[in-house]
Amino acid sequence: MKADRLLSILLLLQTRRRIPAAELAERMEVSVRTIYRDVEALSAAGVPVWTERGRYGGVNLLCGYRIDVTGLTAEEARALFVLLAPDAHDALGLGSALGSALRKVMAALPPVHRPAAERTFERILVDPKHWMRGEPVALDLAELQRAVFADRRLRLSYWHCGEDDPTEHTVDPYGLVNKAGVWYLVADLDAEPGLFRVCRIAAAVTLEEPVRRRADLALAEVWAALREQIERPADEIRATVRVHRRRLGQIQQIHGTQVIPAQLAGAVLVDPERIGYPVTAVDQWTELELGFGALVEVRSLLAFGTDVEVLAPPQARAELARAVEEIADLYGRGPAGA
Repeated sequence: MKADRLLSILLLLQTRRRIPAAELAERMEVSVRTIYRDVEALSAAGVPVWTERGRYGGVNLLCGYRIDVTGLTAEEARALFVLLAPDAHDALGLGSALGSALRKVMAALPPVHRPAAERTFERILVDPKHWMRGEPVALDLAELQRAVFADRRLRLSYWHCGEDDPTEHTVDPYGLVNKAGVWYLVADLDAEPGLFRVCRIAAAVTLEEPVRRRADLALAEVWAALREQIERPADEIRATVRVHRRRLGQIQQIHGTQVIPAQLAGAVLVDPERIGYPVTAVDQWTELELGFGALVEVRSLLAFGTDVEVLAPPQARAELARAVEEIADLYGRGPAGA
């Protein structure tokens, strides 16, 4: 702790050259007497630092003396202050450490790079949270981190979708991933890659057994394979739909990964490069082909009302008709319990 405090004092002095001892004591959360002892320790180590008494006194550092972050370019300095997902650091218990690290880096930057880094920090903000999703559930990642860093197996109690009770699993973790503000545990289950949403983990216990990961596979590789598998368009049900042009943006946002990249015949209404996939259009309508993993998933298109029409296959149209009948029956009966 003393070594860390001495380095922090030195880096702060590089920024301002003279700082009142009382201010340093408040920043370091120690007494003024401790600050004076720290100054003596720095001086004994050869650092040109001294104290001055009086109204304009304080702790001083010789002008021109500095510890530099060698080899850091201007772009590298700016990049350090555009950090993604600050909430991720908080969830890992590293929020205060991140702030402290940035202050130290700022103080150690060459003077020529410091203004650009400060402007980047003040004028660039990265917010990874989705709109209107509410505040995420507070997560305790301590046990998961313990297993990940100790290379130990984990026993999980996990809530799968549609289950009334959690299921027990013993997994071999590769690591933790923060995807758009959501934490996932990437782990092998019975030697097969698995993705476990942390907010669905009811309980986790680190075992004494070492992990049994598949050889020569790193977290990034396993994550990339899982992500590709999730984002690959489903093809069990292929539905041809027509979409009103005012809904194209929403279709892209909600169903973009389900669009099957097949060129359809007809005139192109919008530049495919702008929306990311080929489209055709007649007047105000655009035709797309969407892939669904199950017939019931087609019902999600009802959220778009009459701005989206399923043209084929017939069973998809019939599924939507059944859904509409069920909704009409529900609301035709009047409120439940009335």
